[in-house]
Amino acid sequence: MKLVRYGQPGAERPGILDRDGAIRDLSGVIRDIDGSVLTPQRLSELKNVQVDTLPLVQGPVRFGPCVARPGKFLCIGLNFADHAAETGAAIPSEPIIFMKATSALSGPNDAVIQPRNSKKLDWEVELAFVIGTECRYVDEAAGAAAIAGYFVCNDVSEREFQLERGGQWDKGKGCDSFGPIGPWLVTSDEVGDVNNLAMWLEVNGHRYQDGSTRTMIFKPAFLVSYLSQFMSLQPGDIVTTGTPPGVGLGQKPPVYLKVGDEIRLGIQGLGEQRQRVIAFD
Repeated sequence: MKLVRYGQPGAERPGILDRDGAIRDLSGVIRDIDGSVLTPQRLSELKNVQVDTLPLVQGPVRFGPCVARPGKFLCIGLNFADHAAETGAAIPSEPIIFMKATSALSGPNDAVIQPRNSKKLDWEVELAFVIGTECRYVDEAAGAAAIAGYFVCNDVSEREFQLERGGQWDKGKGCDSFGPIGPWLVTSDEVGDVNNLAMWLEVNGHRYQDGSTRTMIFKPAFLVSYLSQFMSLQPGDIVTTGTPPGVGLGQKPPVYLKVGDEIRLGIQGLGEQRQRVIAFD
């Protein structure tokens, strides 16, 4: 299944894509796409819905974040060997964990807002997933089974805030609009080989990132197991898994986003995002 949330910010409705790629309204079946409907039992029930009988959503719509109200927005840093190399960092022996504020979530085609005093605004195409089963101290097999689905995330970053302002990375990662997710959530059974998906990102038509999840150091099943050793994971929690090479910081000289820039990114089988950079008003 490909699950979506569509409509204006704060008033999104749940939907599902039919066989032709059109949106069908799910609001008569579920209230929203959040942790309460991402459990194995609820997803199994959704699979039995006759999609073609649901109301067809007409006209162009805004896609909202494909998961509503996550309890956590967890991120893994330097998780691609070739990205670590471009930044001059050592390959981590264990996953680097940080968090984005849940208020950073935005729709996949919403504007990226450049914060006040930002000088080094950067991009990162990432594979993200959402938890569907509560996890504590699970092994990798249980970790894989706990993933409800996958989607695209742009881990927007402000490198000066992240790396030059002291403390941890979070202050450069959690600004409003720094977490576009979607356009849709693809359930795990439809993704295929999650460890072999092409991923790319362009700015103003120039392709900067052209990688694959093949070079991911710590794979999704391991990440769930690892994270569950340090915190419990609940249905609806989001994990984004790192980026391949080609970020602005890694260019020689570095290239950063500016107001008016157009970003386009995608992952094989998971759809595309488009964003325009605007100034904080």
